[in-house]
Amino acid sequence: MAVKLPCPQDITVLHVDDALLVLDKPSNLLSVPGRGPDKQDCLSARVQRHYPDALIVHRLDMATSGIMVMARGPAVQRTLSKAFADRQVHKRYVAVVSGTVKAPAQDWGLIDLPIAVDWPRRPLRIIDPINGKPSMTRWRSLGPHNASATLQATRLELEPVTGRSHQLRVHLQAIGHPILGDRLYAPLEVQDRAPRLLLHASTLSCTHPVSGQTLHFESTPPPELFGVVRNHFATK
Repeated sequence: MAVKLPCPQDITVLHVDDALLVLDKPSNLLSVPGRGPDKQDCLSARVQRHYPDALIVHRLDMATSGIMVMARGPAVQRTLSKAFADRQVHKRYVAVVSGTVKAPAQDWGLIDLPIAVDWPRRPLRIIDPINGKPSMTRWRSLGPHNASATLQATRLELEPVTGRSHQLRVHLQAIGHPILGDRLYAPLEVQDRAPRLLLHASTLSCTHPVSGQTLHFESTPPPELFGVVRNHFATK
């Protein structure tokens, strides 16, 4: 049963045991502290006030909401970090993107475009066929969001095969369907169609680092993730 951490802007705990925590991160919250005193409020700091042994093993972008896992202690942190590096942790996301995305001939489509740091504009990323690292994202359509004849959007389910920074955002922008509300990669008119990035980490499956049990967690996208799109369309 999900419980609430008694801290500002409550963080939902989807699972807790002696080895790990599974959390539901809200949008507009850093995963770890940034540089400067104004960037110290973050998921890890809030959780560590109540679970001092909790350690980060992966991150979500500040604007992305959804499932995150934290290890309880260095030994479990090493085990889970290796599982992420070896692609033994399986994650899926839901997003709302600009335009009409036709379903692939197969159930899932694949975006296979190498990603590199955009050094003049870091921390942004770019598609770079020469210097980029291999980057793959599986996707499938969950249906259209066509509340307007002129402003169309599509719901997608996304499965990152690799785990590059900003991978989903860069890949979707590269194929001409940026995520609504993306302040880093979308053009202004697409940014303005939502008050937040419409990207949510919805499922995560992994092997328990101690018991070996297969774990599966789900997080329902917050209502504003999809509802705001319809409402915004209605005002156009």
